[in-house]
This record gives sequence, C-alpha cells and structure tokens, in this order.
Amino acid sequence: MSEQIKHECGIAMIRLRKPLQYYIDKYGSPTYAINKLYLLMEKQHNRGQDGVGVANIKIDVPPGHRYISRYRSVDQQPIAEVFGKIGKKMKKAKKLSGDNYLDARYMQEHYAYTGEVWLGHLRYGTHGTNSIESCHPFLRQNNWRSRNLVVAGNFNMTNVDQLFDILIKIGQHPKEKADTVTVMEKIGHFLDEENQLLFDKYKYDYNNVEITEMIERELDLGRVLQRACRDFDGGYAMAGMTGYGAAFVARDPAGIRPAYFYADEEVVVVASEKPAIKTAFNVDYNEIQEVLPGHALIIDKQGEYKQQQFIDLLPKKSCSFERIYFSRGTDPDIYQERKSLGKLLVPQILEAVNYDLKNTVFSFIPNTAEVSFLGMIDGLESHLVNERKKYLQDKEAYSPEELEQLLSFRPRIEKLVIKDAKLRTFITDDEHRDELVAHVYDTTYEVIKKGVDTLVVIDDSIVRGTTLEKSILTMLDRLGPKKIIIVSSAPQIRFPDCYGIDMSRMKDFIAFRAALALLKETKQENVLDDVYDECVAHTENPEIANFAQRIYAPFTDEQISRKIAEIIKSEKIKAEVEVIYQTVENLHIACPNHIGDWYFTGNYPTKGGNKVVNRAFMNFMEGKAVRAY
Repeated sequence: MSEQIKHECGIAMIRLRKPLQYYIDKYGSPTYAINKLYLLMEKQHNRGQDGVGVANIKIDVPPGHRYISRYRSVDQQPIAEVFGKIGKKMKKAKKLSGDNYLDARYMQEHYAYTGEVWLGHLRYGTHGTNSIESCHPFLRQNNWRSRNLVVAGNFNMTNVDQLFDILIKIGQHPKEKADTVTVMEKIGHFLDEENQLLFDKYKYDYNNVEITEMIERELDLGRVLQRACRDFDGGYAMAGMTGYGAAFVARDPAGIRPAYFYADEEVVVVASEKPAIKTAFNVDYNEIQEVLPGHALIIDKQGEYKQQQFIDLLPKKSCSFERIYFSRGTDPDIYQERKSLGKLLVPQILEAVNYDLKNTVFSFIPNTAEVSFLGMIDGLESHLVNERKKYLQDKEAYSPEELEQLLSFRPRIEKLVIKDAKLRTFITDDEHRDELVAHVYDTTYEVIKKGVDTLVVIDDSIVRGTTLEKSILTMLDRLGPKKIIIVSSAPQIRFPDCYGIDMSRMKDFIAFRAALALLKETKQENVLDDVYDECVAHTENPEIANFAQRIYAPFTDEQISRKIAEIIKSEKIKAEVEVIYQTVENLHIACPNHIGDWYFTGNYPTKGGNKVVNRAFMNFMEGKAVRAY
C-alpha cells in the first residue's frame, strides 16, 4: 500500500500438552517453546511493529517460586529485543546449570521462561502513547494462582464508556478509560466471582489447600467469558492465561478479527494468521482450523481443549481488509483472493484504455500490490486469448508476419515504481518536507513512449490520496505518458473503521473529500446539515443507523472516482489522470468468506459501529480533529 495505515495487532499462543521434560528429551533443549513462539511472532511482524510482549506461565511449581514471567518492549526491533533478553537468560542458565540444564524440574524452579503456557503479542499503536505500559500482555495479579490473569488481544471496543461505567457499578475503580483495561478488569472480575463460587461450594467440606486444587480443576472459563463479554461491542480476538495454566482465545460474534489454531498430541497453537502456524510447525494448511466467531478455544490445566460458544452470534463479517492487504499473502487462500481482485478489474481497465493494449504499460505499487497485479495480468492474457479466437475465426488466411504479430503480442509490463529506502528528514516546514517525501518512491526511466503511452498502475487501496498527490503521480508524470490510470484493488474507503484499523476521521478519506466537493458543486450542501442534525437528534440512541451514508447517496461510484482524480491531480501534472476502484460486488466475489465491508459501504456489523461513524461525522462538522472512539 502506498499509504501506511496502522491496523490490527497480532497474537500468538503455545500450550505445551506434555511435561517440559518430554520436550527436553525429544528436542535436546528446554527452549523448544521459545523457538516456536519466536517464529510465530516473527512471521506475524507485519501485524505490529510499535511494541511486543511475551508472557509465560509454569504449571504446578512449588510455592515460593515465581511462575509468571513477562517481557515487553517498544524498541525499534521489539521482537529481537524481547527474545534477545529471553535468550540471554537461557544462555546463562546453560552456563551455570551444567547437567541440570536438561532437568525440567530444576530449570522450572530456578529460571524464568521455562513454563508450559506462552502468550505473545505484536502491537500497532492506533492511538495513545507508544509506551511500555501500552504493550500487551497485561497482568492482573493476585496471590491465589487461579485469580491471576494475563490478557493480550487484537481488539477495539466501540463502547468503552459503557464498559467503564459497568466496572464502576460493580464497585471497581478503574485506573484509566481504555478498552484494554476495561476488557481485562471485566474478565478478571468474573474470574474472581467464579473462584468465590467454587470456594463457597467446598469451604465446609475441604481445607483451603484442597479447595485450591479443586478450583483449578473445575473452574469454568467458558462461563467466565459468557458473563464478562455479554456487553462487549467491537471486533476482537482475545487471548488469556490464568495463573494455574488454563488458557483461552475468544473471538467476537461477527468474526471480525481473525484467529486460527492447530493442535496435536504435543501442542495447541493459536495465531492471527495461518502462515505463521504453517511455518513454525510445518503442518498442512488443512490441519489449521479457524476459531469460530462467538466461540472461545478453551484449554484446561491438563492441556485438553474445546471450542465453546460464549456469546450470541451475529452474521459473519470477517474483515475483508485482512484479505486485501493486512495479512500475509503467503496464505494460499489470500493469494488466490488477491489475484482474483486484480483479475476482476480488467473490464474496467480495458474500457479506460479504450482497448489499446499496444500503447498501454502495466505496473504496480510495491510491494503488497504485486499479487493483485499478477491477477490483473492473468485477466488481460485471458482477454487476449478470446480476442485471438475471434480474429482467427473471422479470417481464413494469414501471412507469416500477421501470425507472428497475432500470437506474440503480450501486455506490456514494466516495473515503473520502486520503493526506495525509507527517507528520514528533520526538516519541519511542509513545502521542503513534501519535496523530500516525494522521493520515497523512485521510477524506471526511458521505457515509456512520451505522449503516446497510457500507464496503468495498481495499488491495494487508496485511503487518503496524499501519497498519490504528492509523490507517485508527480514521479510517473515525469515519464511523459499521455494518461495515468491509478487502479485500486479495494473499493472506495468512505467510512471509519472502529474495530482495529487506524482509519477514524472522516476528513482523512479522499472519497469523503470528493463527496464534499460534489455536494458543493451541485448545491446540495444542505445534506451535510441534515445529516448532522440527524446525528445530534439521536445522540441518546446513536446506534440506530449510519446517517453518514446519505452523504454519498446522490452520486454514483464513477462520479466520486472522477472527482478523486481531479483532487489528486495537481496543476503540475501534464498527463490525463483517471482513478478506477474495485466494486463492492466484485470484492465479495473475490473474498466470499470475508464479507466485512463497513469501511466501503457503511454497513457496520455491530450497533456500536453506527455510533462511531455518526460521532466521527459530528466531529468533522464541529471541527474536532479527534478520534470517534
């Protein structure tokens, strides 16, 4: 994507299903789980580079020994930082322990990060400060093992104010109003209640030590989640570990945020993306399962696991942006979906170039648009095959030259856009800083027929349009083309996301700016006031509808695309500029199992989404440059 937008975080969990000694004997080291977790997280580093955290729990170590360990980092290379620290501990242990390094009991009693349950998190800081305190996993500590809670997640809640008020009503005093705090404290509260219920059940028949063991054996994490999560509104894949070794991964009822797991006799593994599990454990893709929407994968103290529904289901609306851009394209399904997104754009592209492939050059914005580019080329090749068939059927005889030209013609493909090394600048004035930013991308010169060729360049999506306006179009125009066509494999982004992606302010979207310009041109500015009045009138019931959809209603997708092209084309650009967007219908054809499209259509999967978009529009009208959630 030419424009960086921060987005969903990543989770990784490993539960060793056998005693640590088993892995030491089989793999020759107590670091089996450490190495696997490192791979799981490194293969998901695309999901978060602002911070990293790792937590580990040992099961059944004797009293007096630490059983929860955690490292977090906001270093420039946080994965390397965290695992570097853990690695140093293990090297020291090997040096000082001698033969005891291969004794599981000794290692667990003397060294951290030798436990059976592991939880890792990669963070994109979509808002707030990027401090060590903001990094998951979070700890809720207690001197009773079964009341300890470690939580990490890929989530955003749309109703943080409501959850905050609920915590106050049950008698808590939250230290801040943030979804991470409210989520952990709400789960923690019902974890405490479940502990108390079991204690009260057995307190007259057993001593406290016996009751502790019974609580750890009988505690119902599914019931804890049912009670804790019933008020949650948002997209989430939450992972948690208890101090006694039970763990869970809970997924939102619309399946907005992704979570996958693999299990065999040695491990249960969870990650946000399939390829990470595939790489770390070398398993077939068909062995990797989805954590079902509205279900929690629950792993008990003994390592037994099950999926259990904990909340009423909503229609499944998995995030389509995962497929378009965020997740790694090494997932075979995502790879094919991205190719399909490119292929489905071909009819629009052919019409835009007037079917003149001889004088058209095709390229892409590196690096993630490459797969949709390949699909676009496949579609063009199919078009040429059909054209050759028609031509051969219409004529009986051909000269050798005609046949050569007919059979050898291919779409012209060039690598025109090259992403250069990241430029750093300390210049603060906009005019000179923009000039430097324009050189983030470089191009290949002297491959374009000046004044003759049309350039077709595909990108994953166009969010704000600023990189196109200030960098890419200027650079491509220097090549001297007759026309530049920018193609987006995603539809027009019109509405904020409130479930993890950092797209929260209406005025940032180039499609919204285009709609505003069209309303002004057609003297329909009153629509803005009408929508604002509707939003204000329903502040007591803000989830009722997405009133901001009315802003786009007077115009076709093509009208908005044409206006976007006008906005991003500066006076310095000599070539004609056109912008083509994917249609929502074709998006659903390409990604039939991931139809979450609220940022394109405004059809939010939860009621809280409507609340957020209405608040975002009110912020725009009131001149408030703040987030709506």
